[in-house]
Amino acid sequence: MERHEEARMHRRVDRADLAAVGEVRGAVRELLRYRWKEEPAQVAELLLSELVTNALVHTDDGAVVAVSVAPRRLRVEVRDFVPGMDSEPHVPPADDGTHGRGLILVESLADSWGISPRSLGKVVWFELDGERL
Repeated sequence: MERHEEARMHRRVDRADLAAVGEVRGAVRELLRYRWKEEPAQVAELLLSELVTNALVHTDDGAVVAVSVAPRRLRVEVRDFVPGMDSEPHVPPADDGTHGRGLILVESLADSWGISPRSLGKVVWFELDGERL
């Protein structure tokens, strides 16, 4: 069964609610289940987890997650509300201890990614080209 419509998901996650990472990941899994093949869907889940975890660990006001899925394209946006953050993507070296590995994964596995400044905070986003079922 081929699906051509776009699907969307929008969730608010509260500060320090790391259980929300698994919940958002499960929601994306369901969103992709009948739309994309397993491997690109797993990459999407992994990268989403990294961005949501970063937002929850490094901010005090939670985050908003927005996902849109077209037949061959996925876009994930994680918005935080921290003012004055740098809008240039900074990916630390791979040997930089245990911090920053999430952005290394995003940089390595996403087809495109970046940071878009907002009047309050920023949106960290990535896009994947997927394989439709």
